[in-house]
Amino acid sequence: MFKFHLQQSLYLKKMDYKKYINKTYEAFTIEVEKGRLRAFAGAIGEQDAIYSDESSAKAAGYTSIPAPLTFPFSITMDAGQSFNALEDMGIQKTKAVHGEQGFKYYKAICAGDVVTGQQKITDIYEKKGGALLFIVMEISLSNQLNELVCELQSTIVVRNA
Repeated sequence: MFKFHLQQSLYLKKMDYKKYINKTYEAFTIEVEKGRLRAFAGAIGEQDAIYSDESSAKAAGYTSIPAPLTFPFSITMDAGQSFNALEDMGIQKTKAVHGEQGFKYYKAICAGDVVTGQQKITDIYEKKGGALLFIVMEISLSNQLNELVCELQSTIVVRNA
């Protein structure tokens, strides 16, 4: 009997979560700073001079120091986007892990750019009979010229049992 009630409870949660699909969060804006880019490049072990020296970056065709490829995820974290969905759904952060991250690039993000983004929940599904909940989100980032620079997709995995 207990097992039936637990499974029924998980099923009801699944139905509640589905209402969050297509939810869009408030837009955010971040100015990309040279010091932040240099620190990030150093933290990931990037040694190419374009990530630390502005003259090298300009010689390579950039407007300023470019962002390393995974930096857009840091932009979303700096903007406080990491836990929006979990907080809305009442999910404890201790039950969640970052499961996947993907990037699609359109234009370089460089120091001095003012990046605006907006997060949207695009899918929610379960596996393992409801024991795992997957929350898929996309964030589009545009620069100060309203040019799309990057699209991020991330998946959060939640232990539901």
